[in-house]
Amino acid sequence: MSIHKFEVLLKVVELGSLTRAAEVLGFTQSGVSHIIHSLETEFGFPLLLRDRSGVRLTVNGEQVLQPITEIMNWNEQLKQTVTSIHGLESGTIRMGTFTSVSVHWLPGMIKYFQQEYPNIQFKLVEGDYQEIEDWISNGQIDCGFITIPSQASFEVIPLKQDRMLAIVPLDHPLSHLENFPLEQIANEPFIMPREGSDYDVRRLLSRFAITPDIKFSVGDDYAIIAMVENSLGISILPELVLQGRDHKVKMLELEYPSYRSLGLAVHSMKQASPATKRFLEYIREWVGREES
Repeated sequence: MSIHKFEVLLKVVELGSLTRAAEVLGFTQSGVSHIIHSLETEFGFPLLLRDRSGVRLTVNGEQVLQPITEIMNWNEQLKQTVTSIHGLESGTIRMGTFTSVSVHWLPGMIKYFQQEYPNIQFKLVEGDYQEIEDWISNGQIDCGFITIPSQASFEVIPLKQDRMLAIVPLDHPLSHLENFPLEQIANEPFIMPREGSDYDVRRLLSRFAITPDIKFSVGDDYAIIAMVENSLGISILPELVLQGRDHKVKMLELEYPSYRSLGLAVHSMKQASPATKRFLEYIREWVGREES
């Protein structure tokens, strides 16, 4: 069985479309269809279901996806090890991230890293906390930004304490306060980040035994801010999310300062690819310089 065929299958599954996979890989659609059919013949069962909305894995296809992903991961690690032996630093790092980190933090990290290692490429995949942890666990990504403590057992490099802030409309009766009283949260319509992105807010509320009046559950941080701007409720968001934009909301420190702890996680440092190890070593050194 060919690594090349596995690569095509994974790209089709990732994009949910034979046509889009063909465009990305530089093939014709019939060429991609032929490769998938050849792989299905080798396995002895269909791998994909095709309908108007695109393609998705069959039950049998779902069972072989994880082993195929692991084979591709080990193949990438082998290539990186060989180039490392020859004194070349190359490879691809698949990294899970979320919007606030991608916008305010990660570009600087990558910029300075690539000045030293220009042949190491990055593939960034955005998701929420839960998705990123799942992707690390099943090998879809090499490392990812998470909030600590995580829901799984990873090796984690702690990075930053990110202050949690209350956000209220500009004309809110309490917008003049320096610190937002936590007990007031239970008396306000509350806009909660969606499940998977809500760990930090729920931990904070649980810590102080506060039951919010949740009116909306929203997946996008900037949509939450827009809803607060329009007086649909109040919310709590990390300071990193709120940086660098002219929001029409009042940001208030909480009565009892609270933080989310950000870290960069890998399933196993020992089993990480050479390029991933090199990046994590760089991040460790970067954190050390920041703290000194």
